[in-house]
Order: sequence, then structure tokens, then C-alpha cells
Amino acid sequence: MSTPSKTPSVISAKPRLVVLLGDPGGVGPEMAVKLLARQRNLDAARVLLIADPLVLAAGERVAGVKLDALRIDSLDSLRFEDGRPSLLACDWMAGSEAVLGESNEASGRASFEALELATLVVRRGQADAIVFAPLNKHSLRLGGLVHEDELRYMQERFAVKGFVCEFNLTGSLWTSRVTSHIPLKDVASHITLEGVQDAVKIIASALRRAGVAHPRIAVTGLNPHAGDGGSIGMEEIEIIAPAIAQLRAEGHDARGPFSPDTVFIGARRGDVDAVVSMYHDQGQIAMKLMGFEQGVTLHGGLPVPVATSASGSAFDIAGQGVAQIEGLQQAFDLCVRMASGAPAAAATAQGAGEAVTAAAG
Repeated sequence: MSTPSKTPSVISAKPRLVVLLGDPGGVGPEMAVKLLARQRNLDAARVLLIADPLVLAAGERVAGVKLDALRIDSLDSLRFEDGRPSLLACDWMAGSEAVLGESNEASGRASFEALELATLVVRRGQADAIVFAPLNKHSLRLGGLVHEDELRYMQERFAVKGFVCEFNLTGSLWTSRVTSHIPLKDVASHITLEGVQDAVKIIASALRRAGVAHPRIAVTGLNPHAGDGGSIGMEEIEIIAPAIAQLRAEGHDARGPFSPDTVFIGARRGDVDAVVSMYHDQGQIAMKLMGFEQGVTLHGGLPVPVATSASGSAFDIAGQGVAQIEGLQQAFDLCVRMASGAPAAAATAQGAGEAVTAAAG
């Protein structure tokens, strides 16, 4: 084992990232191991890996890599060495190997508790960003998640009162959406003037933080042909267009509403920096067709960057060693870029006072 770094000033400017293995039954563990086996990532950031030791060992076997991690006993003794991850091992699986290729309570509980601990690290002011390998929402719910998704859970954990939204990135193109993980039959009733404005403002703010000085944002309509002048729906006339007009009056470069079936043609060409869609699949289908393996999901509106790959837990190929990690690499790079030079979120009074006794497994 290498000795602790004698030059803390060399690593003090690097952002501190928490990395999670994702769903134990999917491709997440092998993806995270491959990510942390790339030395350039460990040179770019100080990494705290939070993992069940059996799940980590399984990921290492599939990836064909053994990580040289610095074991720590608890968050109270958290320290970093330059060029290697620190590891907090937690026995969430109770000594049982994960079942690959399926959702189950054990995997969901391990994923959920890892996410809970990662948010605590941020609340204690010990991390500047979170990167997690693909989770599985069904497993999370079996394991205890009662929120719409992990974003809404983290919103509560961080006591965020405002609008939050998943961003999806492919290359330099970003998307956000007014509604997310709700049934399609409920979408129209959730399209509001405030919702459209919030979705534009939140992605404009994130783009500026990521280095885009003057974000250009296209807004889709809800209906086919953006309502076709009211003949296929009135949401564009009554809600979306007035929201865009007000945004422009406030200085935002918001454009539209555009027909959902053509807006991504110009976006892919580079006409805009982001597209705000009205519901999940309206933007997701286009983005994943343009670059599924390189896609990134960024959770917007939280106090620190939280990102993952857009590709999912991929139960069908779990354990085969063929999962691509470029989306997760892009997520890692984005978090490094957004967190560099930014102070960690201040620990809340509750978060600062929480005792952490997670022992190394």
C-alpha cells in the first residue's frame, strides 16, 4: 500500500466526487470499476467509492480489474490519497452475492442505502458531486424508495424547495422537460406556465455553470405539429407560447414552441444548446437515437452536480463484461467540470449532526 500523500496542497484544488456502483444486479458495478481503473479520472478528482464489498468484488471480476483503493472506516475518518480512490465498504447485501439480471429487494435496498449515504456525504460538506452507475427504479422501489424517482428523493434529502429536473446530454446538446416520470395520460394537466418557465430557467442556469455563456433554448409544443394553430390542441396558444414570451422579456433566449417531431433536426445541427420538451419520451427517444452509449443524465436543481449514464442497468447483459462506459465517463467529466472550484454544499444543521458509523466490511 502506498503511503499517504505528503503534499495535500496538490490535491486540494481537485473536486471531491462520490462514486456509486449502481444496481448490483445490472451492469453498474463493472462500469464503475472500469471508470475508476482509468488513471486520468483519479488524477482529475478525489474519489470516494461507496460500495458493498461483495458487489465491488463481483464488478472487479467482470471488469478484469482490481482497484487499488484506500480503505476508510467511516466518514469521520475520510481522507484521500492522490491518484487512488478512497473506499467506504458497507455490508448492505449481508454477505450474499447479488442476483444478476433481475430486480429484487436486496439489490434495491443496497442501491437505495448507497444513495442515502452519498447524499449524507454532500450534506456534511465532504463532497462536491455524485456520480452513480446505472440504477434501476423498480429495484429502488422494492428496496424502499417511495418517491417518484431518485431525483425527487435527493430533492427531499437536500431540502430543495424549488423546481428540479432531469437533464439529458448527448455531446453538446442538452434537454430538460416540464414533466418526467408520470403516466402519459396525466401529462397535459401538468403543463403550466410556471412549469415551462422553470424548465427553461433551470437548464439555462446549468448550462451557464457548465460554461455556456448565453444558452439558446428551443421549447417544444405538447401536441403534434405544436397544435397546428389550435386545431390539434390549445396548450401551445394558451400556455407554452405565453411562457416563452415572458421568458424572452426576462432576457432568456427561449424559442418556440416548435413541433416535437422536427425540433431535434435543428438542435442536432447546432442551432440551439438545449431543447425543453413537455414530457419524458418526447425528448428521450430523440436523444438516445443520437447517442445512446454516450448519453448522460444530470439531475438539475440540486446543490451539487449529480450525474449518471443515460443507458440504464441493462440486466440483459449484466456480468458479460461488454457494457460500454462512455456515458458514465461523460457523466464523470461533467461533474468534474461543474464542481471544479465550487465549494461543497454547506452541511445542513441536521446533516452536520448526523452520526456516521458505517464500518468497513
